[in-house]
Amino acid sequence: MERSKVIFGNEISAKDYKKGIRNQKKFLRKFGDDRNTEYKLTLVDNPVISGPLGVKTIVIDHEGKDKPFEEQLKELPGKPIIIGNIRMGFGHYRISMAMASAAHSLGYTPLWFDLNSFPETTCTKIISAQNDLYSLGSRLSQKSKLFNKLVWEPTNYTGFKKLSYNSSDQKVSEAMVAIYKQIPKDVPLIGTHVWPAQVALHAGMTKVVNAIPDNWPMALHLAEGALHTVQTWNTYFGYRTLNGFVDGKVLNPMSENDIMYTGQYIDDELVKNIEKDCKARIDRVKNGKPVRFLITVGGAGAQGEFFAQIVKTLLPYVKQNRACIYLNCGDYINVLDKLVADTGISDIVKKHVDDWDDASSVAMAGAGEKSNYSAEEAGSGIHAFCNKNIFAAVYLTNLLMRASDVIVTKPSELAYYPIPKLFIKRIGGHEMWGAIHSADMGDGTQECDTVDFACSTAKSFIEEPFILTKMCECIMTNNKNGIYNGAYEVVKAAIAR
Repeated sequence: MERSKVIFGNEISAKDYKKGIRNQKKFLRKFGDDRNTEYKLTLVDNPVISGPLGVKTIVIDHEGKDKPFEEQLKELPGKPIIIGNIRMGFGHYRISMAMASAAHSLGYTPLWFDLNSFPETTCTKIISAQNDLYSLGSRLSQKSKLFNKLVWEPTNYTGFKKLSYNSSDQKVSEAMVAIYKQIPKDVPLIGTHVWPAQVALHAGMTKVVNAIPDNWPMALHLAEGALHTVQTWNTYFGYRTLNGFVDGKVLNPMSENDIMYTGQYIDDELVKNIEKDCKARIDRVKNGKPVRFLITVGGAGAQGEFFAQIVKTLLPYVKQNRACIYLNCGDYINVLDKLVADTGISDIVKKHVDDWDDASSVAMAGAGEKSNYSAEEAGSGIHAFCNKNIFAAVYLTNLLMRASDVIVTKPSELAYYPIPKLFIKRIGGHEMWGAIHSADMGDGTQECDTVDFACSTAKSFIEEPFILTKMCECIMTNNKNGIYNGAYEVVKAAIAR
């Protein structure tokens, strides 16, 4: 099936189709064509998430010493389900962890398959180049209002929405299939980025689910042949109708068998503790305990002014023991050092760097679990985290969410998590819909598009405790309605295929 010529019954123009072919040839010239290469695969443990999530990681067996890959799958403690992803920022890893957590809770063995982790392959070389370009655009959009207005916002909001973009992307993903050759065709695969899903289909896999991350429908996320899952009803109708994917045309729609509403993609350990954690937040408010702010700083260091000013705004409250700050700077120590220097908190901040046991102990104590720290130590002052291990960097935010009262974040993948949220300005127009959805669900603020508005809103969580209490009540209501059960539903759908 030629997925670049006709997409859900909608014919692509010859001009756009030829553009996709040129794009594929450009990448093959630059990075080589390994489609006739067969990479031997094996499974290894992950030092951070194998324990809590039961994950095995798919890697290349360079020495060829292990058993054939198919035999290794038969020896797993539970039936395998592949979580296909890419390292592009933290978002797709975070959604992948939610899928792995849900799969593990349902008795399956999740296999972590990061297409951006095989540097000798054409696949990873293409993705890394695209990732570098996207990161550059993100940084430039924060430094130049003109670039953001004329290039970045339109690209993310309307450029990626066009069906012609998907046509070109499909041609490029055809060039990535070599790394899939040893994987049995009938193993279920969940793609938390469209490329792992597209490539799986080109490689002949038959049980593919494409877990769409955003709340703004875009052709970028289409992988015809997979079951598309979405977190919101707004997204469902946008994709079902393909509305706006070609200017001025009503398109042939996706069928009901192509798309499924699941609810929001959340980790099992967060979902099963929603009631407990929300009640703990309400109790802290009633008892005048410090309001705990989790500030998640992206690896690109974008929006640094927002984060620095919010920390400065909260600093007097920290000194009065009315606020506590958790700063998670991911795997970028330079970002942590700059933020500490810019905010003047070096004399009071407690750093937890490259020490997973120490960092996770803070989070566990904050969540009321047994730990080396006391609840008072974990729930006061300023704690800054950084870990060069990307899995520790990402998964720590999951643990810290349970310990926190409010998360300060841009309205991307974290917009759907069951914790009160303060949204700062988006990066890319598509992210605005995450904040809109969260505000409608009652578990997050509107998007604070200026530093002054964000700082004022941060103070309101302390000065007006009703806001925090009400958000927690909305989260508990949403939970009773199954809003946060999306990851379980995606896994069940993948198995059912």
